[in-house]
Amino acid sequence: MAKAKKTSGKQDPAGNGVVGVCSLPKVPVRELPAGLNPDRLRLIRVNEKKWANGTVLHYYFFDRPGDGPGGAWVGPASQQEVVRRAFKAWKDLGIGLEFREVADRQQAEIRIGFMAGDGAWSYVGRDVIDIARNPDERTMNFGWDLTTPYGWDTALHEIGHTLGFPHEHQNPNSGIVWNEQAVLDIFSGPPNNWDEATIRWNILRKLSPAEVTGSPWDPDSIMHYQLPAGVIEQPERYRNGVVPEPGLSAQDIEWAGKFYPPLAEEMPVLRPFESMPVDIGAGAQLNFHIEVPQSRKYTVQTFGVSDTVMVLFEDRNGEFRYIEGDDDSGSQRNSRIRARLFAGDRYCLRLRLYYSGDAGQTAVFMW
Repeated sequence: MAKAKKTSGKQDPAGNGVVGVCSLPKVPVRELPAGLNPDRLRLIRVNEKKWANGTVLHYYFFDRPGDGPGGAWVGPASQQEVVRRAFKAWKDLGIGLEFREVADRQQAEIRIGFMAGDGAWSYVGRDVIDIARNPDERTMNFGWDLTTPYGWDTALHEIGHTLGFPHEHQNPNSGIVWNEQAVLDIFSGPPNNWDEATIRWNILRKLSPAEVTGSPWDPDSIMHYQLPAGVIEQPERYRNGVVPEPGLSAQDIEWAGKFYPPLAEEMPVLRPFESMPVDIGAGAQLNFHIEVPQSRKYTVQTFGVSDTVMVLFEDRNGEFRYIEGDDDSGSQRNSRIRARLFAGDRYCLRLRLYYSGDAGQTAVFMW
């Protein structure tokens, strides 16, 4: 099948096929202890920005005249509708995450602006809540028209980042050899107008092998840039540029399903003073219902040699809302949550295993 050429209002006036592309916020790499087992390090890096499967992510469109300079973060209804449809497209894959629009920015993990000239960008995965904590701060922006075919792919791309997926052209398995000077020359000009540090962060920097799943390079991924001729020297077949097929690729769909598989309808019950084994593979997740006999503070903790992230949710009118979470990956301690729970209320504990030193030797206990 011939590739469909993407179009965009952000074409370079010089006519060299350069389009506006996503610029990720530069965030510090999480420090981990030196000397970690390479397999342990890889599993932590691959999973550390992913959400607990089953999380309900709430998104909000900035809507006040004072949002951004002169209200520049407020977008037209047509642009907002494209983003809604893009969230639905990811959900329609059957993944275990939920997306719900809210009218109160205080309730939103994902806060979306439409500032023209500020490019398209999003924080990656859990950086949305770990770094961008201010409810008056954007976690995502769209700086050009989303009602074009290229704009539709832009919306899918930025939501992919919010789900925890990095740029595919930075996959260390790609074998890409860049013409660095051409990359610097082209992306420092319009429509991106980036400085050298931004170009290196978003294009030339290869992800560490510890940060990727080991999957082969997918030049059709929604997470891959559209690249003009002249920036790639190898593989030779891409010297004339890369134009990914529109929409989500087969590999995008496969990996979204692996990280966020459909949730089982029934969950085991975790009760006080009962231990439950964590007998799952790396990257997999367990979900428990919690109902307590009396109202008081409870502690939930893992035991054993493992790296896990635990997240506690409360059922509020049929929706599990976040209470507290803990991530012990790379440390010598265990995940631990202490919270006041109320008799008669329903809670859910979601536990994702990054790494286990000995199979079958990890458990979760509540008291």
